Amino acid sequence: MAALHGAKGDMTMRVGVPKEIKSDEHRVGLTPASVHELVAHGHEVVVEHAAGEGIGAADDDYRRAGARVAAAAAEVWDQAQMIVKVKEPQPAERARLRADQVLFTYLHLAPDPAQCADLLASGAACIAYETVTQPGGGLPLLAPMSEVAGRLALQVGARCLERAQGGMGVLLGGVPGVPPARVVVLGAGVVGRNAAQMAVGSGAQVVVLDRSIDALRRIELQLGARAATVYADRREIEHHVLRADLVIGAVLVAGATAPRLVSRELVARMRPGAAVVDVAIDQGGCIETAHATTHAAPTYVVDGVVHYAVANMPGGVPRTSTYALNHATLPFVLALADKGWRQALRDDAHLRDGLNVCAGRVTCAAVAQALGHPLTAADELLA
Repeated sequence: MAALHGAKGDMTMRVGVPKEIKSDEHRVGLTPASVHELVAHGHEVVVEHAAGEGIGAADDDYRRAGARVAAAAAEVWDQAQMIVKVKEPQPAERARLRADQVLFTYLHLAPDPAQCADLLASGAACIAYETVTQPGGGLPLLAPMSEVAGRLALQVGARCLERAQGGMGVLLGGVPGVPPARVVVLGAGVVGRNAAQMAVGSGAQVVVLDRSIDALRRIELQLGARAATVYADRREIEHHVLRADLVIGAVLVAGATAPRLVSRELVARMRPGAAVVDVAIDQGGCIETAHATTHAAPTYVVDGVVHYAVANMPGGVPRTSTYALNHATLPFVLALADKGWRQALRDDAHLRDGLNVCAGRVTCAAVAQALGHPLTAADELLA
C-alpha cells in the first residue's frame, strides 16, 4: 500500500475519464477514490459529466476528489494524455485517439479486426487490462471481472431456464422429491471457479471440465465432492453437454480467440429448453451458435436452446464491478502516470505484457496471430 500513499510523482500527467458509450455499459474507468489518489500524486484528472452516474458517483463527488468535470467527451479526449476506460473504445472514440496518447482499458482485440485497425491507425499506445500479467501467472486486471461474470453466469443462467424466457422450466436447486438441475461448466479458471461455487450453493448438480489437471484440483480443493471434475476431451464435453440443463462457457486463452468447444451440431442435440451462457463471448465465444448480445436484449433461442451472450456482463452490476476493477487497476494507473508509460513498461514486465498496440504496430503475440498482423516486440519499441 505504500505506493498508493507515497510522494508526488516525478512528472504530472493529465488523465481523462470519458463516460462509457457502449450499449448498457454503466461502469466508469476511475472512482472518486481513485481520482483522489491520482491528484495526491500531483496529477490532473478530467472526468466527463455524468461519467459516474451508473455507480452512484455524482459530478460533485469527483470535484471533491480533485477532478475537473468536462461538459462533453470531446474535451476529455482532446485534453488527456492518458485515457482510462472500462470497455473497448467504440468507433467514435477511436476516431478521437491520437498518437501522443495512452489508452488503458479492456480491448479484447483478437476477435475484433476493425478495432485493431483503428488503434493501429491512431498510433497510440494501447494497453489492455486483459493481458497484464502477474508473478507466478494469472491476469490480475481480468480476474475481478471474471469473478463477477462467473457469479453472474449462474444467476442469469437460472433465469434463462425459466419457462417465460424459453427455458425448460426447472429450478436449479430443485425441491424435496424433485431433482436439481444439471450445470456443466466448461473451464476451471476464475470464471469457472466462481460459476461452480455459485452453482453448488444453489443446490444444482455441478460438473466442471478443463484440460488443466491443476485447475481441476483447485476446484476439488475448494468445493470437494459437491462438484465433479472431468478432463475435457471431446468425448466428455459431448457427453456432459448433452445431459446438461445449463452450460456455462468459461474458457480463456489470454489475449487470443476463445476455442470453440461446443459445435452447432452439438447444440442442436441438446435438451429442448436447455440454456447456454457464453462468458467467453468477449473473445469470440466458445459455443459456435453464440453471438454477442446486450443487456437490453440478452437472449435468443437456437434449436430450442436459450442463449445468453452479453459481451459486457459485469456492466449489469456496475457498482460492484467498478470498485472491484479499480482496486486492481489503480496501482498500474499510478505507475503509468508517475513514471510515464514508457518507463513504467520498462520497469514492469507484467504491465508490459498489457501493451497490445503501439505506434502503429501490434505488440501482443496472441493478437498478431489471431488477426494476421506482424508482431513487434514491446521491448523493441521501448528501447
